[in-house]
Amino acid sequence: MRQALVVIAALTTVPPLSAADTAPVPYPQGYRQWTHVKSMTINPGHALYDAFGGIHHLYANQKAEQGYKSGKFGDGSVIVFDLLEAKAADNSVQEGARKVLGVMHKDARKYKDTGGWGFEGFKGDSTTDRAVGNNAAAACFQCHTARKDNGFVFSAFRK
Repeated sequence: MRQALVVIAALTTVPPLSAADTAPVPYPQGYRQWTHVKSMTINPGHALYDAFGGIHHLYANQKAEQGYKSGKFGDGSVIVFDLLEAKAADNSVQEGARKVLGVMHKDARKYKDTGGWGFEGFKGDSTTDRAVGNNAAAACFQCHTARKDNGFVFSAFRK
């Protein structure tokens, strides 16, 4: 539960980036044309529901797709999770408004303190309103360290 609180705090309070900080993760233009990795829903009762409840669609650029297949994510790999509200209507679950667009960008030199990955969350439908900023170590990487043997990546291709 402590991790969920850290994530919630990171998504609501972002320290401003300064010139001394690592390069900010860019917004992933055209990500919906990339390879769809999988979709999932986080429901009430899950430990991360407060921060990440809803429908997740995961996408990988070509380099990240190769990383999923080989188990080694090279520089230039980008993974996106598109988190949308889950709305119950007409006996179905439908996509609602976007909550956050999460991005992992691999660059071992720029992001050496966070396993070679840059992390960012773009709020709602914004391409500029950042939810993580220079707080990636506490907001994201702290949880991703548990997946060190998988390149710090939680997801896998749907089988």
